[in-house]
Formats: sequence, structure tokens, C-alpha cells
Amino acid sequence: MPITHYKNRSAFLLLSPWLITLVVFWIYPLFYALFLSFTKYKTLTTETIWIGITNYKKLFSDPAFGQSLLNTIIFVIGTIPLTMGFALFFAALLSNTKRLQNFFRSALFLPSVTSLVVIALIFTNLYSSGGYINTLLKMLGISAPDKGWLLEPNYALPAVMVMDIWVSIGYYAVLFLAAIQNVPKDFYEVADIEGASKWKQFWNITLPIIKPTILFAIVLNTIKSFQVFTEIYVLTRGGPLGRTSTLVYSIYENAFERADGMGYACAIAYILFFIIAIFSAIEFRMLRENRVS
Repeated sequence: MPITHYKNRSAFLLLSPWLITLVVFWIYPLFYALFLSFTKYKTLTTETIWIGITNYKKLFSDPAFGQSLLNTIIFVIGTIPLTMGFALFFAALLSNTKRLQNFFRSALFLPSVTSLVVIALIFTNLYSSGGYINTLLKMLGISAPDKGWLLEPNYALPAVMVMDIWVSIGYYAVLFLAAIQNVPKDFYEVADIEGASKWKQFWNITLPIIKPTILFAIVLNTIKSFQVFTEIYVLTRGGPLGRTSTLVYSIYENAFERADGMGYACAIAYILFFIIAIFSAIEFRMLRENRVS
């Protein structure tokens, strides 16, 4: 047996567990879900009725889908800028902290590695009518929702967004901190000689150099934000009045809480897939152009 053929065979054998996993748990479900999106699939009886593009037509006239899409877009637009801004702020702060930097970095990163379900349960108590937030606001003479933040249609989604921002800041701050620490020190030394302030150094040296990392973090956060589910499931279950229902939660609700909603859920999933693909393609193009420049 030729050596090249032997090496190729060995490489294929070593890759086969990953390839099997890819086919069984990713590629097959992807195409099967596409097939189901054109059917009315009854979960309990596994009866499959071909209905063509009916599920996709239904999306454009379904107010629940429209509300979920709007909530998801609000969530994405509302969380990403604040998450990136706070993460960059704390990263810059930590980069100038000489003492106890490891401690502060670990403390900032801790929410990112803590179970999201546990954090959501804690925030459920914080947001309740008798929780710490309402109690503190009343002590300060500030009005607070009587029923709690998660039961008020106008406050429920912002409350979930605040929790998501708090959880996510540490992860991206650590990414930005690593990028900042890799900026050559010579640039700052020259800037000091020229008399540039710390703010000008950050704006004209740090930001341009770590821009690829920022764009990469935005891509990651965009994909994560479009797929928000755990927070919604634990905190609100899509309520009140559907004001916190997102696309992924709508997929779950139709697929597993309705006997004949699997096909419709798959249609929503593919709409979400294309939305994320479009946003990711735009952001990756920005990242690629930045690297070329």
C-alpha cells in the first residue's frame, strides 16, 4: 500500500467520529427540518402531510410571529451596543490596573461561566414585586411596577435585556483585554513623548489595532442575541401578552407545545437561519475588509 494512500486512510479514520457526528447531528437535521417546513407534521402520530409553502405564507399573516420578530430585533439592537461598550470600557480599565488585575478579571468573567438558568432564577426574584430592586426604589422614593418588572408589558423585555447585558459583559471584556495587552508598547511610548493624552492614545492607537477583535465579538454577540432562549424561557415564558416572545422561543412553543406545529416551527427556524446568515455575512465582510486595509 502506498504511503500517501495509507496516510489518507489514517486521516479519514481519525476524522470519522467527527464526520459521523456532523452528518447525524447537523447535516441530516438541517435538511430534514427543511423538508418538514413544507409539511404539516403531527408529533404524536408522526403523520406527515405535504402542504408546500403554506407554512411560509402563514408567517406573513401571523401576528405572533411578527411580535416575536420585532422582539428579537429590539433585543439584538438594544443589547449589542451596550454590551460591547461596557465590555470595552472595563477592558480598558483593567488594562491600566496593575494591582489585583487577575482578581478583577475573574470577578468580571464569573457571570459568563455561571449557569444561565441559575442567574435567571436569581433575577426572577430581583425583578419580583417584593424583590430587592423594587424595595430599593421605594426606599429612594422612586415608583416601581407594582406587579414586578417581568409582569409589566412595557418593562419585561428591557428587564431581560439588562440581565443579558450583565451576563455577557465579562466574556467580551476578557477578549478585548487580551487584544489590548497585545498592542505593541512602543506605540504608547512614542505617544507619550509627543504629549498625547490617554484618551487620544486609546482612540488613535488602541481602537484601530483591536478593531478586528471588536468586529469578531460583534459577530459572536449578534448570533447569540438572535438565538436568545434560556432567559426568555426561565424569566417570562414569552409573556406578558407575548411582549418577550422571541423567534427561538416561538420555535420551541410551536414545535413542542402544539401537536401539529413542528412544520411551522421549522419554517420559523429557516427564516431565522437566513436572517442570521445575512447579518453574519455583512459583519464578516466588514471584518475581512478591515484586515485587508
